[in-house]
Amino acid sequence: MLVKQVVFPRANEVQLEEVDVDLTPSENEIVIRTLASIISAGTELACLSGSADWAPFPFRPGYGAVGEVIAVGKNVKDVKVGEIILTNSNHSSHAKAKVAAIKVPDGLEPQKAVFARMANVSITALRVSSAELGDKVAVIGLGLVGNLAAQLFQISGCQVVGIDKVKKRLEVAKECGIEKVINSEEIDPVQGVMELTVGKGCEVVVDATGNPAATLFAPKLASKYGEVILLGSYFGRKLETNVTELLEQIHLSGYGCITFKGAHEWRYPVKEFRDDIMPIERNAQFYKHSYERNAKINLSLIAEGKLKIEPLITHIVKPEKCAEVYFGLRYKPSEYIGVVFDWT
Repeated sequence: MLVKQVVFPRANEVQLEEVDVDLTPSENEIVIRTLASIISAGTELACLSGSADWAPFPFRPGYGAVGEVIAVGKNVKDVKVGEIILTNSNHSSHAKAKVAAIKVPDGLEPQKAVFARMANVSITALRVSSAELGDKVAVIGLGLVGNLAAQLFQISGCQVVGIDKVKKRLEVAKECGIEKVINSEEIDPVQGVMELTVGKGCEVVVDATGNPAATLFAPKLASKYGEVILLGSYFGRKLETNVTELLEQIHLSGYGCITFKGAHEWRYPVKEFRDDIMPIERNAQFYKHSYERNAKINLSLIAEGKLKIEPLITHIVKPEKCAEVYFGLRYKPSEYIGVVFDWT
């Protein structure tokens, strides 16, 4: 079948191609007709630049889509033809879903539901942290991942401070309910956080930038025995510096040592139970957190209006404009935040 796909044929080039793809599902696959797919700006721009060595050209980007099921493999029992699901598919008019397929709540628009894919990245920061009700949390970087992380911490009862240098992102964060924000272009973020916390710092600091320079000052925002969560990925970004000061902050910090934690979403299994073991053994193979559980929670929060998506949507475009929007994401961060391809 001829399908349309966004492709990076070589570094810094974007095209929409029509390719012939066999859409016959294997026994465990699901085939969708894509309705909406979302751009993960940090990861995809790194792939576009050629700095992600695991993404050789030609590369077909994207890992979040909502689509209508049009075929299922013989072993697929919990998904039916005609259902609308969230998948890890790329930017393509039709695709096979292999990793996970989560049903979208009835009535939730695909253009909003697809943001649950990015929220699944963000929620990992909350999962790995020790954050509790009433804790103060600083989130550095208020792009999609940082904004959604800030919202999730706040929904969990934390007092959140958002930090960014792009004015538009700060405005959007406020629209999403993050009342305390700091413009790092105008105010020293360390000074700003200390003023907001009466000199104590935050129990949790989340670096959602993917910029190693942010890691250097993140511990300065933390309270004694606080923790820094590394949520952003550092694809291809290099920083040459003397790390002694950073190590001293981690080790000493007024003798209140700082803990660093990595928060990659795939630290958790896809499902709560492993599929390759007998049901009688499942109690021994149960995982509280899983990709599937996180996605269901995020979809519910979006459907209930608790996780606010509308302020994040800056562009819903047809795939034919793919080159234009990747250019915008790279060079116009004050205009482009949440970009969704409309495949209908």
